[in-house]
Amino acid sequence: MTTTIHSNTQPAWWKEAVVYQIYPASFLSTGSGSIPGWGDIRGVINKLDYLKHLGVDIVWLSPIFKSPQVDMGYDISDYKDIDPRYGSLADVDDLIKGLKARGMRFMVDLVVNHTSDQHAWFLNSRSSKSAAKRDWYIWQPAKYDTDGKRNPPNNWSMILGEANSAWTWDEETQEYYLALFTPEQPDLNWRNPEVREAVHDVLRFWLDRGASGFRMDVINLISKVEGYPDAEVVDPNAPYQPGQKQFANGPHLHEYLQDINAKVLRHYDTITVGEMPFVHDETEIIKVVGSARKELNMIFIFDLVDIDNVPGSFRLTLHPWRPTDIRRIITKYQRLMLDQDGWNSIFIENHDNPRSVSRYCDDSDAFRALGAKLLCLMQTTLAGTLYIYQGEELGMRNLRPEVPPEEYKDIESINYWRKMNALYPDSPGKLEEARRVLQRKARDHARTPVQWSGEVNAGFCAEGTEPWMMVNTDYRTVNAKAQREYEGEEDLSVLQFWQRGLASRKEHRDCFVYGGFEVLEGESESVFAYKRMSRGDGKEAFVVVLNFSGGEVEWRVPEGVKMEKWVTGTYGKKAPELALEGTVKLRAWEGVLGMCEA
Repeated sequence: MTTTIHSNTQPAWWKEAVVYQIYPASFLSTGSGSIPGWGDIRGVINKLDYLKHLGVDIVWLSPIFKSPQVDMGYDISDYKDIDPRYGSLADVDDLIKGLKARGMRFMVDLVVNHTSDQHAWFLNSRSSKSAAKRDWYIWQPAKYDTDGKRNPPNNWSMILGEANSAWTWDEETQEYYLALFTPEQPDLNWRNPEVREAVHDVLRFWLDRGASGFRMDVINLISKVEGYPDAEVVDPNAPYQPGQKQFANGPHLHEYLQDINAKVLRHYDTITVGEMPFVHDETEIIKVVGSARKELNMIFIFDLVDIDNVPGSFRLTLHPWRPTDIRRIITKYQRLMLDQDGWNSIFIENHDNPRSVSRYCDDSDAFRALGAKLLCLMQTTLAGTLYIYQGEELGMRNLRPEVPPEEYKDIESINYWRKMNALYPDSPGKLEEARRVLQRKARDHARTPVQWSGEVNAGFCAEGTEPWMMVNTDYRTVNAKAQREYEGEEDLSVLQFWQRGLASRKEHRDCFVYGGFEVLEGESESVFAYKRMSRGDGKEAFVVVLNFSGGEVEWRVPEGVKMEKWVTGTYGKKAPELALEGTVKLRAWEGVLGMCEA
């Protein structure tokens, strides 16, 4: 019998790569940018050896383009120049050279669903109804009720402020423009071929400059349902409703993505990953990432980072979940890509989500490091391209509960706190719950400065300079210097554990990157266990067992699994001394890796 080798088992550099996301404002400030206490490109250059030592292959920078910074650079006013607070184009050229000298690559954050309202394109578009670029954005006339009151074209709510309309009124030209995120971020009209060609030109500019690929921001929102119909009313008390069924994965999405691939990407050797919120349908996912589709290499699937959102609601909500949900979600997408010839992105942190150790584990002083290692062991042994977010390799955690909401800087957090105070001015209980939501879910937690040392400002910026955002209060004990120099006789620091895990992943790439996946059921709901088998000859196989609970649990080795030895675990440097058959006892937040017969 001939075994069919699917193309998702064929080697490619971008499949094996470890991608490290940098949020440049919070990475490292050298003072070379125009704003003191703000991270800059020179700061990234200064840490390239650190990243190489960790095991990073690709550095992805969140937007560094010219921007009014209404949404931290995701409102771009010039795609071909750098915001002075980060440095200059010459600095980026030096960064790319420094990366290439170390065998590393550069990934650009491409934000082309929308621009800043200060971009030259939009300034022209809103200048008059007859402007040359009027049709580069989405303009619609007002609707009027029976009393003559002006209303937006439909009932879509804004993504970063669900109490507001996604449409912004322009007094000068007497029409509304669509701005799904903030009024300062108008959506481009991708139906206009001139817009698509302008975007292609931006891609070529950065690829020719030495970039190796793109993370594409909310790329599945570029095609909206024609006619812009009203969204379903899911909250009768709200004036505006979530409109993702109308503006996500619209009728021309695949046409636009294939056009980008045919006209630009296929002429370069690139890595591409699409941010695609609101998408859960397996068929739609494979349409984008299937190897024969010629669209994108992979996408970010958000089921895992949406695990604690109230279903059908927005991000700043709290919903109970169980470890079985982690097992279900990961198993679903591991199998989907293996069975249908797609490719996964592996991630649990980014700039839009709280810290993973605070979200999925116990971030107390007693268990923070153990939880961070557990999450590392899981990610470094799953199939797909691995993405690490800055500080994740240190086990950085959410801002501490005592930090007041006034310290939060993100526009989503500010809008949420303002809204809750307006709704419940005389309800301390409601406001305390809102504060708890922020402490658990705000995007700010991922944006605190990276904790490089126990010195003033965590080594992020010079003494006497105020960081643009507060440093987390635990920096004296949780920082890169302490973890890199740690010389524990019995265990590893989180940073050392990550370094070892990434090296193991590369050494056993046939198994961990490309290999098969089989979930191993057990009696404990707290345990997520799976088997990884190398591709082709299947000579190598590993078992991963993860205890997602703060208590001791028992897991029984399945009868069909023949363990050979336990290799490593989250509790120490040495191989754990566990039974090879029968019952295995796991301590709180313990993960173990073992070899087994294929």
